[in-house]
Amino acid sequence: MKKNILFVDDEPKILQGLMRMLRSMRNEWEMHFAESGAEALKILANRPMDVIVSDMRMPGMDGVELLKEVARHYPDVARIILSGHSDKEMILKSSMRAHQYLSKPCDAQVLKSIISRIFAIREVLQQDSLKKMVSKIESLPSLPSLYTEIMALMESPESSVKEVGKIIEKDLGMSTKILQLANSAFFGIPKHISSPLQAVNFLGLDTIKSLVITIGIFSTFENVKLRGVNIKEVMGHSLRTGLISKELSKFEGMENSFIDSAYLAGFLHDIGKIIFAANMPDKYQDVFRQMNNKNADLLELERYLIGTTHAEIGAYLLGLWGFQDPVIEAVLFHHDPRRCPANEFTPLTAVYVANVLDHVDNLHSVAEDSIPGLDYDYLEKLGLKEKFCEWQTIYTQMKKREECNG
Repeated sequence: MKKNILFVDDEPKILQGLMRMLRSMRNEWEMHFAESGAEALKILANRPMDVIVSDMRMPGMDGVELLKEVARHYPDVARIILSGHSDKEMILKSSMRAHQYLSKPCDAQVLKSIISRIFAIREVLQQDSLKKMVSKIESLPSLPSLYTEIMALMESPESSVKEVGKIIEKDLGMSTKILQLANSAFFGIPKHISSPLQAVNFLGLDTIKSLVITIGIFSTFENVKLRGVNIKEVMGHSLRTGLISKELSKFEGMENSFIDSAYLAGFLHDIGKIIFAANMPDKYQDVFRQMNNKNADLLELERYLIGTTHAEIGAYLLGLWGFQDPVIEAVLFHHDPRRCPANEFTPLTAVYVANVLDHVDNLHSVAEDSIPGLDYDYLEKLGLKEKFCEWQTIYTQMKKREECNG
């Protein structure tokens, strides 16, 4: 069955260009075109769509308002902003509503790849087995209210780093934990951080947002007895994976939004383990017992004994919260990146490599071509196999800094 995709732009020439550019996909996609937000909503009212791709600045109803309406009335439709405008405030507002943000001019292959990856994510997350498992889970964490407050503040043109610091200060528990982490060996900051404002200044707003989410989620389960999972170990590994993902992305010269997605996905990639351990402790303890006894694959045991995997349940949760697709994609495929149709370095690549590296006890004692869990064919497919040696060096340097600061 063909997928239905709606393109919205107030410039007819742009729509005609998209029609020509994507002509090769006409056997797989049913493409629809609208010259305004109002026309797009009429089309959506009469025909279900899988994806909407909208310009940001349009007269009358702009792209942000359109996607806001789409999210409210058609939440299953994947939302993409395709815009030539680089206004920081507009980009920020659109990122709250869109699953993806792409800049014009956009190469046909990039657009095809993004849409194909969206379909790959939704194919997994809409599985009946996953939905059935989610319905049995009683304790899905909610998005931390402090994160929602920070994001709402960022939508305001009057927002500032100082205001974000003040919001964090109001939550004593969060302030304490952020300062604890800011002064830990994870970040290696040379001076003592004594206030949330200092933490925001030194770590940056994107890191603070990621920490607020991570701390908020892990704190939900702090007092729950988890069998088979050590919450401190999982959190430590998650933080390191986020930091390694960030460094690998920076090394590859990626833009800030890419780095932010990799960072956040690295922090949250194992949240599914905590959800399992909190909601089905006996079963999940059995997963780890059998894995240790039989040297079996974790995901295979999760699927066999539980019905889905920690990667899938974690990605499903992030989807419920409205996170952008690059983050969901990285969490969903972080153990099996070949299931993602991307053919280039993505946040998934960074998180996958970071996760593998942090699970190796002693990198120096392992032969370069036999690192446990590393899919060399995947790196070969991306043309990145030769890069791995450099990534190892980055990881080793980070570990040394952590040991020196610890």
